[in-house]
Amino acid sequence: MRLSTRGRYGLRAMLDIAIDQSDEPVTLASISERQGVSIGYLEQLMVPLKKEGLIRSVRGAQGGYLLSRVPENITVGDIIRTLEGPIAPVACVSEDYPEECDRAEGCVTRLVWAKVRDSIAEVLDSLTLHDLIEETRKSSDR
Repeated sequence: MRLSTRGRYGLRAMLDIAIDQSDEPVTLASISERQGVSIGYLEQLMVPLKKEGLIRSVRGAQGGYLLSRVPENITVGDIIRTLEGPIAPVACVSEDYPEECDRAEGCVTRLVWAKVRDSIAEVLDSLTLHDLIEETRKSSDR
């Protein structure tokens, strides 16, 4: 399973907002500068994140983005699913809409893919933005 830039850059943008979180919104220009991602691409990523309720936007000259919830309540899994869709190494074990397969009933390899899906989901759902903020702080103290 390979994540696209949507998931990778989206996670970096969400972490950037979380680290910079105060009462002031974080601008796309500042995220773009720190993360090396174009403003246009960040704009595309913000739409589903906002729709899913992970961030909210503030309009105007002092506008930008804020987290909709505290970092402890936003998991990496929330972000990845919003930007990449259901977690699944193959379509027949998709979290939301597993595709029917003629071989599903006797397919032993399906068990492998389900375990891979569950392991990935467990890791992504066990980490929050707060955890990543703490890791960032630890690595900057070194």
